[in-house]
Amino acid sequence: MWPDRTGELTGSDLEESYAYPAGLSRPWVQVNFVASADGAVEIDTTSARLSHAADRKVFLLGRDLADVILVGAGTARAENYRGVVAGPKRLERRRRLGFTGVPPIAVVTRTADLDPASRLFTETAVPPIVVTTDTADTRALEAAGAEVLRAGTEDVDLPRALDLLAARGLRRVDCEGGPGLFARLVAADLVDQLCLTVAPLLVAGTAGRIAAGAAPAAARRLALASILVEDGFTFLRYRRDAG
Repeated sequence: MWPDRTGELTGSDLEESYAYPAGLSRPWVQVNFVASADGAVEIDTTSARLSHAADRKVFLLGRDLADVILVGAGTARAENYRGVVAGPKRLERRRRLGFTGVPPIAVVTRTADLDPASRLFTETAVPPIVVTTDTADTRALEAAGAEVLRAGTEDVDLPRALDLLAARGLRRVDCEGGPGLFARLVAADLVDQLCLTVAPLLVAGTAGRIAAGAAPAAARRLALASILVEDGFTFLRYRRDAG
């Protein structure tokens, strides 16, 4: 590991390394992605075949340290999202860290085009949050138990959406994609941390990159915060450069 440690890390070491800043007064957004060594974000339309047991551990840790899981509607549909599931050990970790239960899934969708019969609504311990526009028809989703937050008119206003989440005490945000939502967060300069797993695979093909969309006015400089390696998979953590 870089910096300052050798050997295998304990669960406590990982919690310390990936912890959100203490005493947050604003939303703090972490984005979590896996990509192949040649930059592919998916194999056969999903990220599952890029993953690994160690990547799964970091992915679940990201969820366990967060107040809310943010995801784009396209990713929620493609990956067949359901509510967060955590066994006794992970629930105990969350209790020890001051959380109650599991974090909700918050889906960003301009049109509220989600299936109320999908696992997102039927397999969850806590109601999902639908982050959408003022004009979207959400009646079926609300009937299925969703909490609806409206932020923006023709498209979702991400800064406003994050403020609405923060007003509910959901400041520690773990964004799991997809590339379109990540690009919009980058364009709005809302990303505080990027956790990127690089899989030792060459995929080629036409798979996209982890951020796909309009470019920001200026590139955001990040500072490398840590590097972990296991079984050829490299876990990079970048934070917003204070400078």
